[in-house]
Amino acid sequence: MKHVDIYTDGSCRNNPGPGGWGAILVYGNRERAVSGGEPMTTNNRMELMAVISALELLKEPCSVTVTSDSKYVCDAMTKGWAVSWEKKGWKKADRSPALNPELWERLLRLCEVHEVEFVWVKGHAGHPYNERCDGMAQDESGKFVTED
Repeated sequence: MKHVDIYTDGSCRNNPGPGGWGAILVYGNRERAVSGGEPMTTNNRMELMAVISALELLKEPCSVTVTSDSKYVCDAMTKGWAVSWEKKGWKKADRSPALNPELWERLLRLCEVHEVEFVWVKGHAGHPYNERCDGMAQDESGKFVTED
């Protein structure tokens, strides 16, 4: 099974507001950078879209390490929260609705295809790939900002 490293970040101005995401896939000595955004979204949605969009690019089942500065994504996946939310009909432990269920469902299905490990890194702390992804996410969110 091929191993792919994926680095991701999401960004949102005013949260909610214009948002963007960036991801870098690394396989051997090859890199592929992808990014996108939405005119009205949240930071957490952009963090999820970065991971989902990168995983959706893989053409076969892979062993994947996703490195992200999103505690929301990393904790929900490594601590089993997302699986629990799904089992409870997208309700959290306190019975309040889990946010972004359609994105979590996509991510959970992708994690059934690939062997995915999630690794959290501190954001804005000099991690080269995280800094690059942050820049891409910022650039994408900037595309939706209008000057008054």
